[in-house]
Amino acid sequence: MKGIVLAGGSGTRLHPITQAVSKQLLPVYDKPMVYYPLSVLMLAGVREVLLISTPVDLPLFKRLLGDGSQFGLDISYAEQAHPNGLAEAFVIGADFVGDDDVSLVLGDNIFYGQGFSKLLQSNAEELDGCVLFGYPVKDAERYGVGEVDATGRLISIEEKPALPKSNKAITGLYFYDNQVVDIARGLKPSARGELEITDVNLAYLREGRANLVDLGRGFAWLDTGTHDSMLEAGQFVQVLEHRQGVRIACLEEIALRMGFITADECYALGEKLAQSGYGQYVMNVAREVRP
Repeated sequence: MKGIVLAGGSGTRLHPITQAVSKQLLPVYDKPMVYYPLSVLMLAGVREVLLISTPVDLPLFKRLLGDGSQFGLDISYAEQAHPNGLAEAFVIGADFVGDDDVSLVLGDNIFYGQGFSKLLQSNAEELDGCVLFGYPVKDAERYGVGEVDATGRLISIEEKPALPKSNKAITGLYFYDNQVVDIARGLKPSARGELEITDVNLAYLREGRANLVDLGRGFAWLDTGTHDSMLEAGQFVQVLEHRQGVRIACLEEIALRMGFITADECYALGEKLAQSGYGQYVMNVAREVRP
């Protein structure tokens, strides 16, 4: 499976702080926002990643992440000049996806939960069609909502329904088989002029090949599209990290735990950041697993 991080858009809901820099480069407590979605792909075992952003912001992402080799990844980049919808990611990234399955994660979504890596990997390995990830919310009418049968198979998807049939919001993480490229290419823009991800999901639903994984209790899903939600996300990360002594979405640690890099390589990455608490943490993690 390959992975796409969609980190475009103009971040108008966060103006003025996003007038000069991409939302996904802003800090969520102790690391750039883009670290969080990228960590999700890594936990799923994905090592080939395409990051899509605006022409103005791409150089900054490249400066931050490079080619990804320091994390044992292969990161490439592509432009989305205008926010033409989430599904356009598969049109832009068609050559990158090739004949493989693909995961799409939105650049402003944060996921956290025990056993998340195993859950992601098992769904990637058993993929047949598409897998969406649902999260229970109290205000489902604000989201795309999935209704499932007893086996977890999706039976309906509604976008911001007045009377939701469930409380399962569809999050910004999607697994698709290779058919998604053809589906996305065949879409027509919606009334708001975008290629809608919901239309992609409905295409799989009509074929009976759409599943919804319920993240449920024990997991956290946060998006960071407003000033309040950004602050709340930062506080969530701060509390967990201070309480447990671990760092969420530490790319160096994940790369080490996943076997993408060695302990010596991890230590060297931490050493470059040794003046910060983050760098000290990376060095300590590497020391713990050194033979």
